[in-house]
Amino acid sequence: MEQWEYLTEFLHANIENPGAEESIQRRWPNWKPPKYTPETMIPELNTLGEQGWELVHMQPVAGIGSNGDVHFQGETYKWSNVYFCVFKRRK
Repeated sequence: MEQWEYLTEFLHANIENPGAEESIQRRWPNWKPPKYTPETMIPELNTLGEQGWELVHMQPVAGIGSNGDVHFQGETYKWSNVYFCVFKRRK
């Protein structure tokens, strides 16, 4: 029987992430991306992929509490650049 291990991470989309701007310029040289575009997470996602982690779920969240709890969107509209991600790899 195949066995898996899992990893959960909150990833932040931000042009200031290490390697984000360079990665975007290589892939899309004429694009001036918005600060919080999801493409800024590509270097971090690629690093995890190189370690054998496969992204199996990604969901935007409105915020993370001081206890690591997740804020859900209520009746008010809220912008966010935080994504809850679940990865898996074979044991």
